[in-house]
Amino acid sequence: MLWSKQFYYYDVHEWLNGDPGQPPPPPSRRSGRNREWEHLNNADILSMPDTWEYPWFAAWDLAFHCIPLALLDAEFAKQQLVLLGREWYQHPNGQVPAYEWNFSDVNPPVLAWATWRVYKIDQRQSGSADRAFLERCFHKLLLNFTWWINRKDAAGRNVFQGGFLGLDNIGVFDRSAPLPNGGHLDQSDGTAWMGMFCLNMLTIALELARENHVYQDIATKFFEHFLYIADALNHLGGRDLSLWDEQDEFFYDVLRVGDNGMRLKIRSMVGLVPLFAVTTIEPGLLEELPEFKTRMEWFLEHRPQLAQLVSRWYESGLGERRLLALCRGSRMKRLLRRALDTNEFLSDYGVRALSKYHAAHPYLLELNGSRYEVRYLPGESDNDLFGGNSNWRGPIWFPVNYLLIEALQQYHHYYGDDFRVECPTGSGNFLTLDAIADALSQRLIALFRRDEHGRRAVFGNDDLLQHDPHWRDYLLFYEYFHGDDGHGVGASHQTGWTGLVAKLIQQQATMTG
Repeated sequence: MLWSKQFYYYDVHEWLNGDPGQPPPPPSRRSGRNREWEHLNNADILSMPDTWEYPWFAAWDLAFHCIPLALLDAEFAKQQLVLLGREWYQHPNGQVPAYEWNFSDVNPPVLAWATWRVYKIDQRQSGSADRAFLERCFHKLLLNFTWWINRKDAAGRNVFQGGFLGLDNIGVFDRSAPLPNGGHLDQSDGTAWMGMFCLNMLTIALELARENHVYQDIATKFFEHFLYIADALNHLGGRDLSLWDEQDEFFYDVLRVGDNGMRLKIRSMVGLVPLFAVTTIEPGLLEELPEFKTRMEWFLEHRPQLAQLVSRWYESGLGERRLLALCRGSRMKRLLRRALDTNEFLSDYGVRALSKYHAAHPYLLELNGSRYEVRYLPGESDNDLFGGNSNWRGPIWFPVNYLLIEALQQYHHYYGDDFRVECPTGSGNFLTLDAIADALSQRLIALFRRDEHGRRAVFGNDDLLQHDPHWRDYLLFYEYFHGDDGHGVGASHQTGWTGLVAKLIQQQATMTG
């Protein structure tokens, strides 16, 4: 992670206009990528996905980098998150630049999550809470949240269309490009990411409100907005076709043309992202914030349909804890039934991006005379979406696995040890949600740990890397990992978000130490 820090210089105004005394750039540059980012002026040390193949920042990659970086250098991690919101990075309209290839692409809105996690890591390590950092980021994140609401909710129904959202070729076609039928996608993952964004902003606002009660108002806004998003994801405001398929017990994208819709029944990470949006509100915090508590109770009383989306658990002597989650109780269990099925998502080395079901049952779609297919590909991509250099159709990716593990820990905080789920599905072995989170952590760590034969899954069948004493202990942190045997795939030098394994190891050691 430390080796992936690099100076990055890109002045878009200068790039568009050319260097003084040199031939002017071609006119086509004015109509090319990044032309709308003339304010952007980068000249900073940044954490890169890697310093060779991807020597530039990527916003959602960087958010995950900051978690393990905070263990070693919390000030640098905080500085990185602040930087993405500065006036010479964030667009005046509130969008955060995605990455150099196209700043206007849309990454999942995980910066609020990263801000909160770095704040808490720093607080535990230093013994003090850096409220100034938290507040500084929060103000810029408000602008970004507003951009999402205004730009990515086509019909104003709290159902979002973010585009490819960093999941590259996971869809049946490029979700960032104009769709073949001229319609748009109601996205399960886009909507779920926004639900998660809401909860992250609620959590930060409540923390800031403990010292400045003015923040109770904005906390209320995010509490209510989350419930509207949760209702839309689960019921789609009463429309005929929701994102949740009751028969399949899974979330899907819906392809819409006017009032007509069709579910794209691809069992992928798109349908598991709703699990990530979860938090609890502690009774003690509500007592500290009476204005927020009063408004919350009024809202729950007068909006009974939305109140059903909030679980409550009363503990004698402590009060009533509230669970806010896009998927609660039975629906969460039904999603986990697929996620923990070795014939679908669960691999020996983590959760796959696409269900293995699609190996024998490819998803096929015929539209306007064209035929589209999605099938399980545990390793390299075999299609040319996004240049064919990335694959979310089967491999194991660290960032989404990490968020699933963290979500399970949050669910366990509410449901406790009495709530158990079969893991793996069909095994007859029932575990607490916390134990399932630990088991997933161990599977991810097993990518790098030597097995009983002295082999590391990450090195696959490379005998030199497996056995040669000059190579075997020099680990490579790949971009992603084969969905069946765990060998490293993609950029071998991309420590990037795969560095999250350091946080998992630290967490496991803390629990067992």
